[in-house]
Order: sequence, then C-alpha cells, then structure tokens
Amino acid sequence: MSDIERHGVTARYADAVVYNGVIHLVEVPASSGADITLQTREVLASLGRQLDELGSDRTRILMATIYLTDLADAPGMNAEWEAWLPAGSAPARACVQVAGLADPGWRIEIALTAAR
Repeated sequence: MSDIERHGVTARYADAVVYNGVIHLVEVPASSGADITLQTREVLASLGRQLDELGSDRTRILMATIYLTDLADAPGMNAEWEAWLPAGSAPARACVQVAGLADPGWRIEIALTAAR
C-alpha cells in the first residue's frame, strides 16, 4: 500500500497530492482580470514547476481538465497549451465552460494528473 503525500497543505486544499505514483494538481492564475493568454501562461508555468519539483514533467501528464469561463477563450488557451506541451505527448483532455470560478477575475483553471 502506498502512502499519500500532500504538498503545500492549507486548511482547504493541498498544492499537490501524490498517490501510487500519480500526481494530482490544480492551478489557477496569479493575475485576476488578465486576458486568457497571460492567465494560461501563468497556470501552465506553475504546473510545470510543480511537476518538476515532484519528479515528473510535461511528457508524463495523463489527464487534464480545463475549465474556462468563456469558450470564446479556447483558441487563445489552446495556442498556449500547444506551445507548452512537448510534441507527441498530448494527454487525455477535457475542456469545459463553467459559470464562474472562485475569483471572478479568473478565466481559467486546470486540473491534471501526471505519472511521477
């Protein structure tokens, strides 16, 4: 049986949870109110840093769920996603529109799992 590792634990969430060799991450932008390009770059940069710190990388992402407050932002988000993700390593992915996120200025939130 594997132990559950929790990193960056707060009262409400952990920055990352690792179980049985699988990393679970969720990230939101640092800039509330910025455009989708900047917010997507911020989220992806943070996810990349966390993957590196946990002994993984972008080629080991298994699944991503991308939440957008406006599907009109999908082309801008996709351009950043495709530039960030190494060729040939696209994970399973869902992209859905939501009514809102925890901060009204956030346009994107990404949840992903990755192999360690």
